[in-house]
Amino acid sequence: MSETAAPSGKTPVDFWFDPLCPWAWMTSRWVLEVEKVRDIEVRWHIMSLAVLNEDKIDQLPEEYREMLATKAWQPVRVVTAAWQKHGADVLGPLYTALGTRIHNNDEGPTVEAIAGALADVGLPADLIDYADQEDFEFDAELRASHKEGIDKVGQEVGTPVIAVPGDDGEQIAFFGPVVTPAPKGEDAAKLWDGTLAVASVPGFYEIKRTRTKGPDFSNL
Repeated sequence: MSETAAPSGKTPVDFWFDPLCPWAWMTSRWVLEVEKVRDIEVRWHIMSLAVLNEDKIDQLPEEYREMLATKAWQPVRVVTAAWQKHGADVLGPLYTALGTRIHNNDEGPTVEAIAGALADVGLPADLIDYADQEDFEFDAELRASHKEGIDKVGQEVGTPVIAVPGDDGEQIAFFGPVVTPAPKGEDAAKLWDGTLAVASVPGFYEIKRTRTKGPDFSNL
C-alpha cells in the first residue's frame, strides 16, 4: 500500500497505471522527466482497465469489449505476477519496457511484446505463463492495488491515477494529467509545479478541456 512519506526524503508521487493505456504511458514519461528536475520519487502501482470496466462491459462499443475481454488482461496479469514474485522495484523498469514495445514501437499488447519486455529487464521468461491464466493466482493482489488507486478518485475515471501530497501533507489524488506530447525539461517542471498548486487548494476537483488528438509518441 502507498504511504504519504518516502524513505528517501523526496516528495512521493504514487502512480497507478495499466500498461495498455497510451495516455497513462504519456503521463508516466512526463513524471519521469519531472524526476530529473524536481526532488520527487515515483512509486509505481497497478490498476486495470479490465477490472474498471468489467461491470459495464456490455455498454461499451464492440471493439472495446473485445479488447477488454482479452488483450487488457494479459499485460496486467504478467506485471502483477512480476511484482508479486520479484518485488515492487521491478514495476518501473518493466512498465518502461512494456510501454516502449506496446506504444512506441507499435508492437501492441501482444504476448510476443510482453515476453520481449520480460527479456529486456532480465525477468524470468516463464512469467509469460500468467498472461492467459484465467484463474489468476494473484487476482486478489491486482484488485487490491486497483482499488487503492480508484478509491482515491472514484469510478468515473480511467488511467493514470496519480497521488501527491496536498498542502497539509495528506495525499491528493486525481486522474491525469492527460498530456501529449510528454513535456520535457522545464516544461515538465512547470506542469508539475501546477499540479502541486491545484492539489494544495482545498475543494479543487477538476480542470478539463476537449481532447482533439491522440497521443504523440514522436518525441519519446
